[in-house]
Amino acid sequence: MIGFIPPVVAALSGALVGTFLNTCIDRFAHSGAIVSPASVCQGCGRRLSKLEKLPVVTYVALGGRCRTCDVAIPPRYAIVEALTATTFALGWWYYGPGPLVASRLLLGCALILLFVADLEDHRLPNAITLPGIVVGFAFSFFAGPGWSASLGGIVLGAAVLLLVAEISRRLRREEGLGMGDVKMLAMIGAFVGWRLMLVALVMALFSGSAIGLALIVTGRTGRQHMLPFGTFLALGAAIAVTAGPTLVDWYVALW
Repeated sequence: MIGFIPPVVAALSGALVGTFLNTCIDRFAHSGAIVSPASVCQGCGRRLSKLEKLPVVTYVALGGRCRTCDVAIPPRYAIVEALTATTFALGWWYYGPGPLVASRLLLGCALILLFVADLEDHRLPNAITLPGIVVGFAFSFFAGPGWSASLGGIVLGAAVLLLVAEISRRLRREEGLGMGDVKMLAMIGAFVGWRLMLVALVMALFSGSAIGLALIVTGRTGRQHMLPFGTFLALGAAIAVTAGPTLVDWYVALW
C-alpha cells in the first residue's frame, strides 16, 4: 500500500502543474504574461475562486460550465490536467526518484504545452523552446544523454529542419516550416540526444503523413484542416522517450 503513495502524490502534483500549463497556454495566446492578470471566466469575465481552479474535479463538479453564466468550459482544461497527472505518475513509477525523472517531466510539460499551443493558436512560444534548449543541455551533464549527445541533438535537430524548410521554400515557393518547429526540435534534441531526436522526427513525419493521407481521403485538404507540425513533434518526442531506445536497438540490430 505504501508503494502506491509516491505515484499518487506525483499524480496530484502533476494535476496542479497541469492547471499551471493551462494558464500558460491561455496567457501566451493573449497577454503573454503568466503571473497576471488573474484567471477569469471567458464568458462573463468573473474572477475565478481558488476552489474553481482545482484540477479536473472542478470541471466535473460544474458539468463543464461556468457556475454563474453557464458558458461551456473547454474540455481542454480537464484533458491537460489529467494528462499531466498521468505523465507525472507514470514518470515516477518508471524512472523513480532522481535527476532523470526531473528531466523527463520537464520535457513532458513542455511537450504538452507546445502541443496544445500549436494546435490551438499555431504558436510555439520562444519562452518555452529557447529556455528548454538551455535546461535540456544542463540536465545532460548529470541525467543523460551526456553533453556531446545533447549538443549533437541541438545542432542536428535545428540543421535538419532548417534544411527541410529551405528545400520546401525553394520547391514550393512558400514557407513549409516555421522557426518555432526548428527551435522545438532543437529543444527535444537537448533533452534526449541526437539518436532519440531522430526517432522523434521520424515518428512525427510518419504520424503527420498518416493524418495528411486521412485528410486527403476524406476530402479535407484545405488549410483550415491542416495540423501544425509542432503537434506531431510532440507526439514523436513522447514515442521517442518511451519506446525510442527499443526502436534504436531494433534498427541497429538489422544492420
